[in-house]
Amino acid sequence: MIDESWYVRPQSGIRERISAGGVICRVENDQILAALTTERGLDAYILPKGGVKKKETLEQAAVREIEEEAGLTDLHLLASLGTRERLDYLKTKWITTHYFLYATEQIRGIPTDPNHAYEVRWFPLDHLPEMFWPEQRTLIEANRDLIESEIRAAV
Repeated sequence: MIDESWYVRPQSGIRERISAGGVICRVENDQILAALTTERGLDAYILPKGGVKKKETLEQAAVREIEEEAGLTDLHLLASLGTRERLDYLKTKWITTHYFLYATEQIRGIPTDPNHAYEVRWFPLDHLPEMFWPEQRTLIEANRDLIESEIRAAV
């Protein structure tokens, strides 16, 4: 279980990693749905995100990671949602993740990450499942008004 210890930056000796990802939403029957990914067979949901490669912008990295983990490619950038920081799962790196809001009309995605069996699932913005990384749910909740207004304006 992820607890507060993942959100306390060690004093020294920790490598840093910059990553980027997104909150991807679409409207169906006047309801805003958010895309979350999971590994096949698991019941743990995350926002698609990952490391920024050399010569890649944050936005380019976010789009690439969304395609790799959710298989969604028809993305329309609407806003920056800020950053969140924490340790990685093994507590060996301090990760700063930049999140962006995207609108899409795409329903199905075929993830391209060869190392994971990701699946994308859609959830109503106001009925999200439990998420593996608590800061990701907090990010959505803290930006809920912005997400709703931007997505509705984009439709």
